Amino acid sequence: MAQTESTMAALGTLAPDFALPDTGGRTVVLEDFAEAPGLLVAFICNHCPFVVHLREEWVRSVKRYQGKGLAVVCISSNDVEAFPQDGPELMAREVEEHGYSFPYLFDETQAVAKAFTAACTPDFFLFDKERRLVYRGQFDGSRPGNDLPVTGADLGAAVEALLEGKPISTVQRPSIGCNIKWKAGNEPDYFG
Repeated sequence: MAQTESTMAALGTLAPDFALPDTGGRTVVLEDFAEAPGLLVAFICNHCPFVVHLREEWVRSVKRYQGKGLAVVCISSNDVEAFPQDGPELMAREVEEHGYSFPYLFDETQAVAKAFTAACTPDFFLFDKERRLVYRGQFDGSRPGNDLPVTGADLGAAVEALLEGKPISTVQRPSIGCNIKWKAGNEPDYFG
Protein backbone atom coordinates (compact mmCIF):
# COMPACT_ATOMS: atom_id res chain seq x y z
CA MET A 1 0.00 0.00 0.00
CA ALA A 2 1.69 3.21 -1.19
CA GLN A 3 1.74 6.05 1.31
CA THR A 4 1.78 9.77 0.56
CA GLU A 5 2.16 12.51 3.17
CA SER A 6 0.18 15.73 3.17
CA THR A 7 2.05 18.81 1.97
CA MET A 8 1.66 20.66 5.28
CA ALA A 9 0.54 23.96 3.72
CA ALA A 10 1.66 27.10 5.54
CA LEU A 11 -0.36 27.94 8.63
CA GLY A 12 -2.23 31.21 8.15
CA THR A 13 -2.99 30.49 4.49
CA LEU A 14 -6.45 31.67 3.43
CA ALA A 15 -8.98 29.00 2.45
CA PRO A 16 -9.24 28.83 -1.35
CA ASP A 17 -12.63 29.56 -2.87
CA PHE A 18 -14.51 26.62 -4.30
CA ALA A 19 -17.81 25.88 -6.00
CA LEU A 20 -18.41 22.15 -6.32
CA PRO A 21 -21.44 19.86 -6.67
CA ASP A 22 -22.50 17.69 -3.76
CA THR A 23 -23.92 14.20 -4.16
CA GLY A 24 -27.41 15.65 -4.65
CA GLY A 25 -26.30 17.98 -7.45
CA ARG A 26 -26.40 21.20 -5.38
CA THR A 27 -23.41 23.52 -5.80
CA VAL A 28 -21.65 24.21 -2.49
CA VAL A 29 -19.39 27.25 -2.15
CA LEU A 30 -16.96 28.45 0.50
CA GLU A 31 -19.28 31.36 1.34
CA ASP A 32 -21.98 28.88 2.44
CA PHE A 33 -19.98 28.45 5.66
CA ALA A 34 -19.33 32.16 6.37
CA GLU A 35 -21.15 32.19 9.72
CA ALA A 36 -19.42 29.13 11.18
CA PRO A 37 -16.69 29.65 13.80
CA GLY A 38 -14.46 27.30 11.84
CA LEU A 39 -14.38 25.17 8.72
CA LEU A 40 -12.90 21.73 8.32
CA VAL A 41 -12.17 20.63 4.75
CA ALA A 42 -11.20 17.00 4.26
CA PHE A 43 -10.06 15.38 1.03
CA ILE A 44 -11.26 11.79 1.05
CA CYS A 45 -12.42 9.13 -1.40
CA ASN A 46 -14.54 6.02 -1.23
CA HIS A 47 -11.97 3.29 -1.76
CA CYS A 48 -8.78 4.41 0.03
CA PRO A 49 -7.88 1.94 2.81
CA PHE A 50 -6.66 4.85 4.99
CA VAL A 51 -10.07 6.55 4.74
CA VAL A 52 -11.93 3.26 5.26
CA HIS A 53 -9.74 2.62 8.33
CA LEU A 54 -10.86 5.79 10.13
CA ARG A 55 -14.30 6.31 8.55
CA GLU A 56 -16.43 5.16 11.50
CA GLU A 57 -14.64 7.37 14.04
CA TRP A 58 -14.43 10.20 11.49
CA VAL A 59 -18.21 10.26 11.03
CA ARG A 60 -18.76 10.13 14.80
CA SER A 61 -16.22 12.93 15.41
CA VAL A 62 -17.68 15.14 12.70
CA LYS A 63 -21.16 14.93 14.23
CA ARG A 64 -19.69 15.99 17.58
CA TYR A 65 -17.83 18.93 15.94
CA GLN A 66 -20.92 20.01 14.02
CA GLY A 67 -22.88 19.98 17.27
CA LYS A 68 -20.46 22.64 18.53
CA GLY A 69 -20.87 24.79 15.42
CA LEU A 70 -18.00 23.68 13.20
CA ALA A 71 -18.73 23.53 9.46
CA VAL A 72 -17.41 20.43 7.70
CA VAL A 73 -17.11 19.56 4.04
CA CYS A 74 -15.42 16.63 2.29
CA ILE A 75 -14.09 16.62 -1.25
CA SER A 76 -13.22 13.77 -3.58
CA SER A 77 -10.76 14.76 -6.30
CA ASN A 78 -9.74 11.39 -7.71
CA ASP A 79 -9.68 10.68 -11.44
CA VAL A 80 -12.93 8.74 -11.83
CA GLU A 81 -12.05 7.47 -15.30
CA ALA A 82 -9.21 5.47 -13.75
CA PHE A 83 -11.00 4.95 -10.41
CA PRO A 84 -14.75 4.73 -11.13
CA GLN A 85 -15.42 3.57 -7.55
CA ASP A 86 -14.81 7.19 -6.49
CA GLY A 87 -17.38 8.72 -8.87
CA PRO A 88 -20.45 10.76 -7.87
CA GLU A 89 -22.94 7.88 -7.98
CA LEU A 90 -20.91 5.81 -5.54
CA MET A 91 -20.15 8.92 -3.46
CA ALA A 92 -23.93 9.28 -2.97
CA ARG A 93 -24.10 5.66 -1.84
CA GLU A 94 -21.20 6.32 0.58
CA VAL A 95 -23.12 9.26 2.11
CA GLU A 96 -26.20 7.11 2.62
CA GLU A 97 -24.48 3.95 3.87
CA HIS A 98 -22.22 5.69 6.38
CA GLY A 99 -24.47 8.50 7.54
CA TYR A 100 -22.39 11.45 6.39
CA SER A 101 -23.77 14.61 7.99
CA PHE A 102 -21.65 16.91 5.83
CA PRO A 103 -21.56 17.77 2.12
CA TYR A 104 -19.45 15.37 0.06
CA LEU A 105 -18.29 17.27 -3.01
CA PHE A 106 -16.85 16.15 -6.34
CA ASP A 107 -13.82 18.01 -7.71
CA GLU A 108 -13.90 16.71 -11.28
CA THR A 109 -11.20 19.08 -12.62
CA GLN A 110 -8.98 18.58 -9.56
CA ALA A 111 -8.49 22.36 -9.43
CA VAL A 112 -9.73 22.60 -5.85
CA ALA A 113 -7.34 19.90 -4.65
CA LYS A 114 -4.50 21.82 -6.27
CA ALA A 115 -5.65 25.11 -4.71
CA PHE A 116 -5.53 23.48 -1.26
CA THR A 117 -2.24 21.65 -2.07
CA ALA A 118 -4.00 18.42 -1.13
CA ALA A 119 -1.85 15.36 -1.65
CA CYS A 120 -3.48 12.34 -0.06
CA THR A 121 -6.67 10.79 1.23
CA PRO A 122 -7.40 11.63 3.93
CA ASP A 123 -5.97 15.17 3.99
CA PHE A 124 -7.39 17.57 6.60
CA PHE A 125 -7.44 21.39 6.58
CA LEU A 126 -8.91 23.32 9.54
CA PHE A 127 -9.64 27.03 9.13
CA ASP A 128 -10.63 29.60 11.74
CA LYS A 129 -13.48 32.14 11.54
CA GLU A 130 -11.39 34.35 9.20
CA ARG A 131 -10.71 31.23 7.09
CA ARG A 132 -7.01 31.15 7.93
CA LEU A 133 -5.40 27.72 8.14
CA VAL A 134 -4.81 26.72 11.76
CA TYR A 135 -4.32 22.96 11.41
CA ARG A 136 -3.27 20.61 8.67
CA GLY A 137 -2.24 17.09 9.37
CA GLN A 138 -3.32 13.72 10.60
CA PHE A 139 -6.56 12.56 12.17
CA ASP A 140 -4.45 10.59 14.64
CA GLY A 141 -1.49 8.19 14.60
CA SER A 142 -3.53 5.14 13.61
CA ARG A 143 -2.90 3.60 10.20
CA PRO A 144 -4.12 0.36 8.65
CA GLY A 145 -2.09 -2.43 10.22
CA ASN A 146 -0.28 -0.46 12.95
CA ASP A 147 -2.67 -1.63 15.71
CA LEU A 148 -3.13 1.86 17.18
CA PRO A 149 -6.75 2.70 18.01
CA VAL A 150 -8.55 5.22 15.81
CA THR A 151 -9.32 8.12 18.14
CA GLY A 152 -9.11 11.31 16.07
CA ALA A 153 -6.96 12.76 18.86
CA ASP A 154 -4.73 15.06 16.78
CA LEU A 155 -7.45 16.68 14.71
CA GLY A 156 -9.83 16.65 17.67
CA ALA A 157 -7.39 18.60 19.86
CA ALA A 158 -7.09 21.27 17.17
CA VAL A 159 -10.87 21.49 16.68
CA GLU A 160 -11.53 21.72 20.43
CA ALA A 161 -8.89 24.43 20.86
CA LEU A 162 -10.31 26.41 17.92
CA LEU A 163 -13.88 26.22 19.21
CA GLU A 164 -12.80 27.17 22.75
CA GLY A 165 -10.70 30.12 21.56
CA LYS A 166 -7.47 28.54 22.80
CA PRO A 167 -4.11 28.42 21.01
CA ILE A 168 -3.63 25.53 18.60
CA SER A 169 -0.29 23.78 18.77
CA THR A 170 1.86 24.38 15.71
CA VAL A 171 3.47 20.98 16.26
CA GLN A 172 1.42 19.06 13.72
CA ARG A 173 2.12 15.74 12.03
CA PRO A 174 1.31 15.17 8.35
CA SER A 175 -1.61 13.05 7.34
CA ILE A 176 -0.61 9.89 5.53
CA GLY A 177 -2.76 8.11 2.99
CA CYS A 178 -3.17 7.12 -0.62
CA ASN A 179 -2.10 9.76 -3.10
CA ILE A 180 -4.86 11.66 -4.83
CA LYS A 181 -5.35 9.90 -8.15
CA TRP A 182 -4.39 12.67 -10.57
CA LYS A 183 -5.52 12.63 -14.17
CA ALA A 184 -2.67 11.96 -16.61
CA GLY A 185 -0.82 15.18 -17.23
CA ASN A 186 -2.65 16.97 -14.40
CA GLU A 187 -0.22 16.21 -11.58
CA PRO A 188 0.46 19.28 -9.43
CA ASP A 189 3.89 20.89 -9.35
CA TYR A 190 4.03 21.07 -5.54
CA PHE A 191 5.52 17.58 -5.34
CA GLY A 192 8.78 18.88 -6.79
